[in-house]
Amino acid sequence: MRNVPLKIMFPILSVVLIVLFAIDMIVGSVHISPREIVNALIGGDTDEVTRTIIINIRLVKATVAMFAGAALSISGLQMQTLFRNPLAGPYVLGISSGASLGVALFILGAPLFGMGTVMNSLGIAGAAWIGSSLVLLVVASVAHRVRDIMVILILGMMFSSGVSAIVEILQYLSKDESLKAFVIWTMGSLGDVVTSELWILLPAIAIGIILSIISIKWLNILLFGEEYALTMGLNLRKCRIVIFLSTTLLAGTITAFCGPIGFVGLAIPHVSRLVCDNSDHRVLLPTTLLIGASVLLGCDVLSKMFTLPINAITALLGIPIVVWVVLRNKTMSV
Repeated sequence: MRNVPLKIMFPILSVVLIVLFAIDMIVGSVHISPREIVNALIGGDTDEVTRTIIINIRLVKATVAMFAGAALSISGLQMQTLFRNPLAGPYVLGISSGASLGVALFILGAPLFGMGTVMNSLGIAGAAWIGSSLVLLVVASVAHRVRDIMVILILGMMFSSGVSAIVEILQYLSKDESLKAFVIWTMGSLGDVVTSELWILLPAIAIGIILSIISIKWLNILLFGEEYALTMGLNLRKCRIVIFLSTTLLAGTITAFCGPIGFVGLAIPHVSRLVCDNSDHRVLLPTTLLIGASVLLGCDVLSKMFTLPINAITALLGIPIVVWVVLRNKTMSV
């Protein structure tokens, strides 16, 4: 699609997204015909059990998959541009690990301090936002002082390992009930989100995407480096705050509700660059959004067809792309 005009490419990607969303609604352990699905969605004649499966399970899961793919992909694109690093992403830089630490402290830590089991959705989301933002701030402060992108990458992985060690300690000390809840969460799942939680997840993702759209001009300037951005009069402090807030909302929210989902934020921006053959974020960001949403919907379809964890599917698809990026960008620059 590299030579396809944008006015054709975006409609094609949109159609692919709609088709995959429909397929995700159809595929499941219980066979439901497309006609029954349409009837349930428009309020037609459908039995209550079928309607519940379609509205409360499949529609919610497909919606979460679509928004999760878009959110993780956009957050990865912003990190790769900001850090000028093709291997930057919410998973590699430890942002997802920070969100995991926040959730671990919320689920496992509270009972340890006699606070009882707290499992409300808003609390988990808030803990993930705080954890991811703290790790992101640490990585950003290091990146401001250290220009070597390999050092930033290594430090990001070290932060991730350190966070994982703290989480393991909490797991070792936690009670059985809390430990079971956290272990289930760490497996990553698009199907654990219920309808009531969408009222937290969707607005948070929407705000994150709006902030990323606001940042498009800044991201384009940052492609030329921070020195050039300063000469153009860009307020780097304001720019970083907005991008960090966007990334925290996007990656932190998805990690909170769906668990750690790897490789999507790292791989999809590179696929988008290959598809649109353009570094302009006015083109690249919507392309990344559409491809990310489509890919995770496709991964969800495959996970249901072969009864595999979503993380296994994303890893199998993402690892070859990461290897290709490493071999293609030996200088580790965007």
